[in-house]
Amino acid sequence: MQDDISKTTQNSEATLYGRRDFLTLLGGGIIVFFPAVLETPAAQGPPKMGPGAATDFNAYLRIGEDGEVTVFSGKVELGQSNTTALAQMAAEELGVALESIRMIMGDTDLCPWDMGTFGSMSVRVYGAALRSAAAEAKAVLLQLASEQMGMPPSDLIADNGIIRVKSDKNRKLSYAQLAKGQRIIRKLEQKAGIKQPADFTVIGQSPARLDGKAKVTGAALFTGDLRFPGLLYARILRPPAHGASLKSVDTSSAEQMPGVVVVKEEGLIAVLHEDPETAEKALASVKAAFDEPSSPVDPETIFDHILQAAPKPQTQERKGDLAEGEKAAAAIFEAKYLNGYGAHASIETHTACARLEGEKMTVWISTQTPFPNQQEIARALKLAPQNVRVITPFVGGGFGGKSAALQALDAARLAKATGKPVQVSYNRAEEFFYDHFRPAAIVRIKSGLDGAGKICLWDYHVYYAGTRSAEQFYDVPHNLMSTYGGWMGDATKVHPFYIGAWRAPGSNINVFARESHIDTMAAHAKADPLEFRLRNTSDARMRRVLQTAAERFGYKASPGPSGRGYGIACAIDAGAYVAEIAEVKMDSGKVKVVRIVAVQDMGVVINPEGARMQMEGCIMMGLGYSLSEDIDFKGGRLFTSNFHNYSIPRFSWLPEIDAFLIRNDQLTAQGGGEPAIAPVGGAIANAIFDLSGIRLFQMPMTPERINKAKMAV
Repeated sequence: MQDDISKTTQNSEATLYGRRDFLTLLGGGIIVFFPAVLETPAAQGPPKMGPGAATDFNAYLRIGEDGEVTVFSGKVELGQSNTTALAQMAAEELGVALESIRMIMGDTDLCPWDMGTFGSMSVRVYGAALRSAAAEAKAVLLQLASEQMGMPPSDLIADNGIIRVKSDKNRKLSYAQLAKGQRIIRKLEQKAGIKQPADFTVIGQSPARLDGKAKVTGAALFTGDLRFPGLLYARILRPPAHGASLKSVDTSSAEQMPGVVVVKEEGLIAVLHEDPETAEKALASVKAAFDEPSSPVDPETIFDHILQAAPKPQTQERKGDLAEGEKAAAAIFEAKYLNGYGAHASIETHTACARLEGEKMTVWISTQTPFPNQQEIARALKLAPQNVRVITPFVGGGFGGKSAALQALDAARLAKATGKPVQVSYNRAEEFFYDHFRPAAIVRIKSGLDGAGKICLWDYHVYYAGTRSAEQFYDVPHNLMSTYGGWMGDATKVHPFYIGAWRAPGSNINVFARESHIDTMAAHAKADPLEFRLRNTSDARMRRVLQTAAERFGYKASPGPSGRGYGIACAIDAGAYVAEIAEVKMDSGKVKVVRIVAVQDMGVVINPEGARMQMEGCIMMGLGYSLSEDIDFKGGRLFTSNFHNYSIPRFSWLPEIDAFLIRNDQLTAQGGGEPAIAPVGGAIANAIFDLSGIRLFQMPMTPERINKAKMAV
């Protein structure tokens, strides 16, 4: 078994051992506990982590007797390179080489409880706690060295895994020597301080990704790469539409196929075989009939449907008085902005492997949320949570879509039913069918300009997208934000299929609507769009990213539409400020984005090259939601089933991208995985208007919608 699965995975040998076994395997060492980070729900305490550990301690790292540092994190690696960034943060505060850090991530038996990897929180939330823990670990080591050397800690210095006497550098002890033969748990009387940016040696650098070699050589294992003796591949009978119910099923042909196992229990009908192609043939032989509910809802009528189904509004921001703002307005602007459903379309489809050994169910899942998945599997199988272990290998993209893990429930149920390890891997049609789409959403805005060209009124209504990136940073004296449902909880019942988080949930439609509306007002005032924004915001960080973007772009002021095809949009997301300027060309309604300048202020930058890569990835992915990605459906039946009818960005679409990071060491590290995707739609929409005078009110901005809008002008 070890030869089968102990190859290069995200967690390496952690895939084979429990926490106590793992620590025993590594031998002595110093274990440093640190408190739960802010994202942990108060009602959900983390599991106990061993004798003597306080129950409210959430995570830890370990310094082995060989000097190697193991960091245990409930966060996972989705391709965003937080493995490297978090290791840099630990190495910086411990004073060790980056190469001595080993990351164990997303293993519910080894790692502390964590709500999941989303919201650009790995670095800004968990990473902040990790830095504090590492600083505390170094302080503990200094304390131990002080006791062994008979010198006060103030006379010692720690660097590169060595503690030396300041006045005699030949007197020294390595971290390995201090840890050897011990397992010491200590808590300092005073909180250890973290380093200041001026003292950084690892943070702020761009080392090679820790997972890079494994991924480019093919050594990295994803869930679908795992193999076990006797592994069965499962193919599952799926309904033709969401909401459909099974009337009848005949599995007799499949049952007669050699080696095929058929499972029928509580709505789960599956065929399994050691050969995936045979399992596929067995599924094709199953005859089934379904009752399919009728529904008139489609891509054209969905917006009326969600308006009619909308709950009462919830006020999120209130400033001044809207009636007074309307009185002060010399011009009023009203518009409605729309966004359809969007798929995550990750390169890796949802996959899970499950194996039952005695009372212990182990499930390897391509997931963003190992601990919530563990709880869900335990409930479904009526097992104690500690009898379910979730291990997260490398994950081939998530973008919010791998929080739900229906495939893991199926795999666990089938492993229990058959007594053998089982793999469930979605094909692309299943991936689209069971995806938790970005919800269709609407934003309605009523705004006003006074005689001086200042925004005096902002009445903002958002349906089923939430408030992310909708916060007001323009100087508006009379401002109100109202929300109607979101993308979680009861809101999901309004939609004909699953919905959920999609990279920077809600930000894309909120920024598209706001920044399009801002440009509409600027055009009415015959003002340059950049100057209009600067005139209407005193937010220093926003002004700085806007002005820097304009400088790098070579922007020259001109009221729109100027015919140049330049568009500006800016946003706040995950604590980061970002401004983007796009240049577009257009031929018969087809938009070509020529270049985009993106400037981001995300506080202290842990890994500059990694941060720029995230910005570039955001922009490339943003082209899809802006220009092409849309779901075709009728009621609960989905017609979008693969990339032949779901168009994601291609390399040929790639514009020239200038991703620039503003240095802001006065602010702790902020999010970087999502902010730059938020303004892409708004920047492109405004560039289309600047080029052609056509204002688009719905994304994606397809050639059909552009040509229709052109005819209406």
